[in-house]
Amino acid sequence: MLSDHSGVQLPHVEQTPTRQVGRRVIIAALVLITTVAIVYLDRDGYTDNNGGEISLLDATYYATVSLSTTGYGDIVPVTSGARLVNILIITPLRVMFLLILIGTTLEALTASSREEFRIRRWRSRVRQHVIVCGYGTKGRSAIRALLGNGTAAENIVVVDADPAAVEEASAAGLTAVLGDAGRAEVLRRTSVEKARAVIVAANRDDAAVMIALTVRQLNPTVPITASVREEENASLLRQSGADSVITSSAAAGRLLGLSTDSPRVVAVVEDLLTAGRGLDLVQRTVAQSEVGLDARSLRDIVLSVTRGGRTLRFDDPLIGTLQNEDVLVVVKSKR
Repeated sequence: MLSDHSGVQLPHVEQTPTRQVGRRVIIAALVLITTVAIVYLDRDGYTDNNGGEISLLDATYYATVSLSTTGYGDIVPVTSGARLVNILIITPLRVMFLLILIGTTLEALTASSREEFRIRRWRSRVRQHVIVCGYGTKGRSAIRALLGNGTAAENIVVVDADPAAVEEASAAGLTAVLGDAGRAEVLRRTSVEKARAVIVAANRDDAAVMIALTVRQLNPTVPITASVREEENASLLRQSGADSVITSSAAAGRLLGLSTDSPRVVAVVEDLLTAGRGLDLVQRTVAQSEVGLDARSLRDIVLSVTRGGRTLRFDDPLIGTLQNEDVLVVVKSKR
């Protein structure tokens, strides 16, 4: 569905009321033009109480008031042929015209009510979902990673100001919201207060800052991960409420620099960042069978241990033996 408002777009929804009305208006206009043509071609069979011949304007006027059942009676059919045409042709066209208008109103109201019901039901059920602000290259890559890590498509909500991007996300089975993610009323449509995480993948750093500020205002505790193009804007984004900031230009530049002298390093990094094959980076809690063991003795390669809110690198002596509720970042093999 493609709409011209900042509404929630669920996958595989019906055509919008705006398009329904537009299509029917065109049909009604064709009916009106047909009626005008019939009256004008048989204008000698009509008389104008004000005198004078029936002009094209008079024919249009008669067709309009006749189809709308207004019928002022100032222009009337006087010959038998004109009256027969009114009975056999114009009267059915009048009925068709009224059915189009009434049907359009009822269908538009029904579709709007049905869609509003779907949205309300979705909002009442959705929780612990991930909101992705921006459906560009970064946003789509983030969604692929989420899907690869087991997040269901129905638990991902996309926000983008581009109608084409919203339509594409909806076609991919995602819930989509059309609008500026930096506006509070748009984010409220995503049920941001119940989200488990927000990913900011805006195309501009100033937009990312505004989105982070708005998200933090609506949900003070939700984790926010944001991407910025320029490294000097990273601190500003953190001050705006982002918990994690990824500098896309710095990361890309670092890999480009390594590719000259250390191409295998780049290959490994790309492997780690590609979910579902080769090596994968995984965050998990320590297993009960692993409690009391040295981190180096695990089958998985431990890169860091988070304990009591503090993250320790793999070579930090404070790790000691693993404890209950430790959170590990490990390298796993998909083979």
